[in-house]
Parts: sequence; C-alpha cells; structure tokens
Amino acid sequence: MGGKVTKSNDQWRAELTPEQYGVSREKGTEAPFSGDYAESKTPGVYVCVCCGQELFSSQTKYDSGSGWPSFWQPLSPDSTATKGDASHGMRRTEVTCSRCDAHLGHVFDDGPAPTNLRYCINSVSLDLNLGPETDTEEG
Repeated sequence: MGGKVTKSNDQWRAELTPEQYGVSREKGTEAPFSGDYAESKTPGVYVCVCCGQELFSSQTKYDSGSGWPSFWQPLSPDSTATKGDASHGMRRTEVTCSRCDAHLGHVFDDGPAPTNLRYCINSVSLDLNLGPETDTEEG
C-alpha cells in the first residue's frame, strides 16, 4: 500500500472524527461494548481508519468477551507494530499501524490457539472492507 504516512496533527484532525482522532492519534480508548465492530461477524478485512492499510482479517476475529474487537493475529506480520506501554499504571503492549503509527489497541497473551494472542483493538481505529463473500450476484 506504499510507504510511511506522516501528517500534521491539523491534517489528522481535518480527516478524522473527534473520536477517531482521540483514539488513533492521542492513544485513547473507546468504551467497552460501544464500538461498531465489537460483536460484528461480517466477513471482510479490517483496515486502519487513518491510512487504509489492511490490518486484520475477519477470519481471525473472535469473541473474547472483552467488549472490543479481538483477533488472534494480524493480517501480515508487517501490518502492525508493537511497543511497551506503561500508562495507567499497567504494563501492556501497544499495537499501532505500521504505516501511519495510529494507535489501535493492545495485545495480550491470553488469546486462543494457534497464537495464544489477543489483539484487543478499538473499533473506532478500524474500517471494514467487505469481503467478496458478502457480494450478491444479480441474475
């Protein structure tokens, strides 16, 4: 999808909703069970709301009961980046978009096999591109 995407805060604010900006650019978190994709079972590919990079497949999405969309692996090893996060008095691993550095959520080691990982991602950081299996054929 191309190289790194770098924009000023003013550019991001102009392109994103206030909630999208607060989560993806200021490392916020949406309330649990509030996001559009928390319980979605629609097939497709989840992309970064900021730059459109493909991040997660609906095939690796599962119901973790956490209130946020959860995935057991990214679409590709290069689509996300991780780094330590000691904010809010916790030790966690932050997940970002590797293309534009948008904050997506956190990854934990309490997920299902085969990876045993739970990518706990904010819905507001994502858009869903519908898969071909959702298209209808006209006769």
